[in-house]
Amino acid sequence: MSATLTVDLADLETLAARALRASNVGSANANAVARSIAYAERDGQQIVGLSYLPTYCAHAACGKVDGFAEPVLDVLSPAVIRVDARTGFAHPALALGLPALDDAARRVGVATLAIGNSYACGSLGYFIEELAERGLVGLMFANASPSIAPHGGKVPFFGTNPLAFAAPRSREAPLVIDQSSSVVAKVAVIDACERGTALPLGWALDADGQPTTDAAAAMAGSLSPIGGYKGASLALMIDLFAGGLTGSNFSFEASSFGDSDGGPPRTGQFVIAFDPLVFGSHSFIERTETLLMAMQSEPDVRVPGARRTDARRRNQAGITVPTALWESIQRLARDPASMPGDGPEECI
Repeated sequence: MSATLTVDLADLETLAARALRASNVGSANANAVARSIAYAERDGQQIVGLSYLPTYCAHAACGKVDGFAEPVLDVLSPAVIRVDARTGFAHPALALGLPALDDAARRVGVATLAIGNSYACGSLGYFIEELAERGLVGLMFANASPSIAPHGGKVPFFGTNPLAFAAPRSREAPLVIDQSSSVVAKVAVIDACERGTALPLGWALDADGQPTTDAAAAMAGSLSPIGGYKGASLALMIDLFAGGLTGSNFSFEASSFGDSDGGPPRTGQFVIAFDPLVFGSHSFIERTETLLMAMQSEPDVRVPGARRTDARRRNQAGITVPTALWESIQRLARDPASMPGDGPEECI
């Protein structure tokens, strides 16, 4: 068993920010990204936590994402807000846009936030939960670089294109549903490929469009969409929201999130917020609890996101991190050149 250590949430966030700043990221942007990294670890979502940080750092160091970009907000109508991320991280762009979205939703009842010319944002649930904590109902879409072949095809065309939903609750953390259009996130396949472990059957297809458990073959092929053709249709819909309505690249036009080639991906995120009070639904939260309680009348039924909230409770006293990973991030914070295979010349 690999050695581990227990670290404080604040210490984890501080180290992540240091690593980002050392990799050509401005302080405000580094803090926004580091907070999401720390919260992913807190919530048991390690796959978009510290283990993904070296990718963020490598892409900032070579310019695939502009670590010093300052997002620009425009209010296009009382219910439509746009933020140009200017090829920077999605996190500071969303941090700028979400308060304005909150205000607009409370005035109008429904409001939208379009984030354009952006980059990978990690866990959508991290952002959408913030709206639910304020009493709003939220829906978020994001597109990504190609990973899923269209139905009947073999070549990746759509991204994993996730969506997330959040609703406030009375005595519990908000209900958060966060899932991709693929059976599994691309980072899970990358992780399996790096570790040389087999994939569960149904996760991916090889280059010939045949189901495979070989992670390397999956990397040369495509990810399986959830529900077959229905998942591919969902990925298409999300591409139109996150790429089309934001004026960003569609998935097939975006450079890969997984390597340093191709310049900025210029993908997008799209958020819709609803204020239940404007709809006259003063009992919305109470009715939500009624629904969830009835749903759990069978003993093995769990509310979506329960594993995330369980991990959050477990990690209150500290977060368990592999010692080797922690030490590698410490080296990265001291010297970005310690990253294997990085360098500005690798971003074409």
